[in-house]
Amino acid sequence: MEKGLEFGFEYYMEKIPGMEKVDAKMSSPLVLAYIGDCVFDLIIKMRVAGGGNRQVHKLHEDTSRYVQASAQSFMMRAMQEHLTAEEHAVYRRGRNARSVSPAKNQSITDYRRATGFEALLGYLYLNHEYGRLTELVAIGLESMEERDL
Repeated sequence: MEKGLEFGFEYYMEKIPGMEKVDAKMSSPLVLAYIGDCVFDLIIKMRVAGGGNRQVHKLHEDTSRYVQASAQSFMMRAMQEHLTAEEHAVYRRGRNARSVSPAKNQSITDYRRATGFEALLGYLYLNHEYGRLTELVAIGLESMEERDL
């Protein structure tokens, strides 16, 4: 078996000098949101790039549609009814976290809900719950597609 298929991405990440594991349960909601933002950005960029070669500007426009706070807030509303009690607690902690930076061109409600969304994704990622993470993201993306019909 090819070595890349035998081990997961984290196996290789741990080999990077200075790389330390991050404990999701001990991390602040804003650290979880920081990680979740990156994870969601990667998911959306891979989805957009999978649509075929285009100008980078067009890729960026398509990506921005999903990663902005208002879109994440919308997706979170669709996902909420599917959350476990633990997931809802993580989302709530993220939503209620006080960020240093203000919301840019977004309502404070959308910004806070998006922070909770990102915190939840960061939490699931750090706990290696990739199946659950992708299940919830799929629910959110489907809600966006239904909205746009």
